[in-house]
Amino acid sequence: MQMRTIFLATFCLSTLGLNAAAAATTASEIRDAAGQFIETWADEQRQQQYEVNFTVGSIDSRLSLAACEQALETAFTNDPLRTTSPSVMVSCAGERPWRMFVTASVEVHGPALVAARPLARGERISGELLQEKQVQINASRRGILTDIEQVSGMLVRRPVNAGSLLTPDLLEAPNAVERGDHVIITAKSAVFSVSSRGKALASASVGEQVMVENLQSARTVRATVTAPGRVEIAM
Repeated sequence: MQMRTIFLATFCLSTLGLNAAAAATTASEIRDAAGQFIETWADEQRQQQYEVNFTVGSIDSRLSLAACEQALETAFTNDPLRTTSPSVMVSCAGERPWRMFVTASVEVHGPALVAARPLARGERISGELLQEKQVQINASRRGILTDIEQVSGMLVRRPVNAGSLLTPDLLEAPNAVERGDHVIITAKSAVFSVSSRGKALASASVGEQVMVENLQSARTVRATVTAPGRVEIAM
């Protein structure tokens, strides 16, 4: 009778262990969730004419987390278009919440703008200075540029070699107002606006602030450049 009791107790404990293991979220399920998430993202990039290849990092097969009553949530923790090793956070928001970070190796290839010839500092960008080339986009952490119209007229901040990838930090907007320029000063409120003539006391591009002298009152005010030769003061 005693042996039968020990056997039943052992059997029950084993069964409980199997049920607990069956209820747990396994390493394989977590890795599959991360892989499916990246695959969905990759399909979206392919629709934008990008070529995407990836592999999901391994997870210790002994890992076992609490069972999740709902679908696992997934999200990138960094931008996969700016790194070749993004991480995917797989998480559960159930009664026993948890989260797990899964690394991946990702390559994204697509068209980007490169210099058609050496570019000098201060040179103004135009279409003939650039060409489109297939590159590994996420190998550049500084980002890429793809639209010639968006960069036309911008200035080169430092020398660029022929064939080099054009990145946002290499360009700057030209000044819309130069020191000494005569400008139109517009003072605006919610109900009215009034304009006067002034003189810029410094150079600035659109969106930047600049000190201007009102030529009628001789007062110096700080204004925001809104367009070439135009500044605005909020009232």
